[in-house]
Amino acid sequence: MVVEEIAEGVKNLTVTGDAAASGGEGQRRGGGGSSNRIQVSNTKKPLFVGINKGHVVTKRELPPRPCHRKGKSTKRVSMVRGLIREVAGFAPYEKRITELLKVGKDKRALKLAKRKLGTHKRAKKKREEMAGVLRKMRSAGTHTDKKK
Repeated sequence: MVVEEIAEGVKNLTVTGDAAASGGEGQRRGGGGSSNRIQVSNTKKPLFVGINKGHVVTKRELPPRPCHRKGKSTKRVSMVRGLIREVAGFAPYEKRITELLKVGKDKRALKLAKRKLGTHKRAKKKREEMAGVLRKMRSAGTHTDKKK
């Protein structure tokens, strides 16, 4: 009885999609196509085989997870950091980096930051931060000159 149902299903089998059109190759070099699946049943809810196999389903919309907020600075934290920067000023190595950037020695400033901070990524971030501080100082200096 089960074998007869399977045989009947195989008789009604139709292969559609990009893989059928290109001889079962799917999406290879020069194949071009929108999906990598072969339809193997003609029911209301078709089944597919291949890379994107299985039933056609709609993806659930999930609320954003708290871990995706990690690293995002809040208004309060940025305000406190700005206040501390204003009160405490810059560390000696940061002052040296700004001096190197003033005379145009960006690479030397990066090397100094890397030696002090440990990683290339942190050093690049620190160099950009110090360059931003210099830009702000220059723009503040030009605005005060215009007022006089």
